Amino acid sequence: MRRLLVRIRARVPPGLRLVLGLLLIVGGILGFLPVLGFWMIPLGFAVAALDVVPVWRWLKRRRE
Repeated sequence: MRRLLVRIRARVPPGLRLVLGLLLIVGGILGFLPVLGFWMIPLGFAVAALDVVPVWRWLKRRRE
């Protein structure tokens, strides 16, 4: 998952990352459908957190 987040951070513009994260969360809520899955919810939160500076700082402090 770390590699995926690094790749998203490098290739997706900052404002679009939050939108992408929210779309993943909404798609995860529809996880009962064949193409979508519940795995999209945590990935959506992780992608959206890349743009939310306070959450990112909190995650960094908690990791140390």
